[in-house]
Amino acid sequence: MAKAEPVLFRNANVIDTVAGKVAADRSVLVRDGKIVELDGPGLKSISGAREFDLKGLTLMPGLADAHVHIMAVTPHIGLIRHWSPYYVGARAGHNLRDMLMRGFTTVRDAGGADYGVAEAVREGYLTGPRVLFCGHSLSQTGGHGDKRSPGEEGPQSCACGRGMNVLCDGVAEVRRAARNQIRKGATHIKVMASGGVASPTDRITSTQFSVEEMTAVVEEAEAASLYVMAHAYTARAVNQALRCGIRSIEHGNLIDDSSVELMIERNAFLIPTLVTYWALKKDGAASGLPAWLLKKLDEVLEGGARALELAHRRGVQIAFGTDLLGAMHQYQLTEFTLRAEVQPAADIIRAATVNAAKLFRMEGQFGVVAPGALGDLLVVDGNPLENISVLSDPQRRLKLIMKEGVIYKNDLPCRRSQVPGGIDQEADYVTDRR
Repeated sequence: MAKAEPVLFRNANVIDTVAGKVAADRSVLVRDGKIVELDGPGLKSISGAREFDLKGLTLMPGLADAHVHIMAVTPHIGLIRHWSPYYVGARAGHNLRDMLMRGFTTVRDAGGADYGVAEAVREGYLTGPRVLFCGHSLSQTGGHGDKRSPGEEGPQSCACGRGMNVLCDGVAEVRRAARNQIRKGATHIKVMASGGVASPTDRITSTQFSVEEMTAVVEEAEAASLYVMAHAYTARAVNQALRCGIRSIEHGNLIDDSSVELMIERNAFLIPTLVTYWALKKDGAASGLPAWLLKKLDEVLEGGARALELAHRRGVQIAFGTDLLGAMHQYQLTEFTLRAEVQPAADIIRAATVNAAKLFRMEGQFGVVAPGALGDLLVVDGNPLENISVLSDPQRRLKLIMKEGVIYKNDLPCRRSQVPGGIDQEADYVTDRR
């Protein structure tokens, strides 16, 4: 694993993600992978530190995507269980690196990634954001996680576990399935609480899992100090999930006022994923996706922005998510510009920083530029608070990417301090690589 050297940023315009404002001419010291000091321009040099003069540039926390599928290396996700796990893993490694190069330093996987993926990143065998994972999503037979066609009688799962879902029915089975994901190190549990676009045999309007089954999953998660996220579209499905204790509602395209009231009452989060429907509409037919999927897509496509506007206006806690598949991962940053049609830039940035940290129960660890937080930082040419689209152009605008004090991309000159308070060596550092 690459070593985290001391780094001092000077003259930075630092985004305060909580207040939604910029503090000008700040100095930030990162040491041993964490932010240790935030001060004015007079912050002293540290011997051996790399120093960057960020005059005119913006320093902000690394981004968090609360709904990714790292292992969804093709939009034809039903095929993944038939492929070699080594092939899927190799392609997933490209997904991870690309996410980091877009500025995402933390991602929450919503089905497919496991302990091995998270550890490979943590230990430096794969380059990417830190990975929070649920392992396999829990689905009822014939639910959104059941990718079998109507005429297919064979098993849904495979021995090597490279699929994204596990089927379970009845309270005893869902408890066992939840416990098994917890045993394998899951940081959260996911359930399929309604029909979905990419499932061949259900309806968007269906509710999935009984109240007793879903409550059992929540009980198991809470017993392990975890929480449950739920795929759900309609108000009926969302409301049932919230009443069972679900903390994180994924998508929610067809919610209504009653859903919003329940989210506020239960202190729950909404994770809209507008870009996945935009991408499927744009590229789905060319990718060879079946007609039934594209037809179901139309049922939820228009509702996404309306649901986001309703939740935003009422003050629901909202996090940033994308839910992209295969080559469509390239559109991850388009979520920023789609949300900008509904939300101010400051709220979108909060969704991808402090709100995500709160959702993940990692408040203060990332999402802020503050002493004690991890050294997850981005240097941006431009001010995203004034123009959110600068985050959608990482090749030109994203000048430096740091995760836990390690620099993975650097297009800026820097100096190395040789003695306390002094600079006597100058060099151009381009990119740290593992």
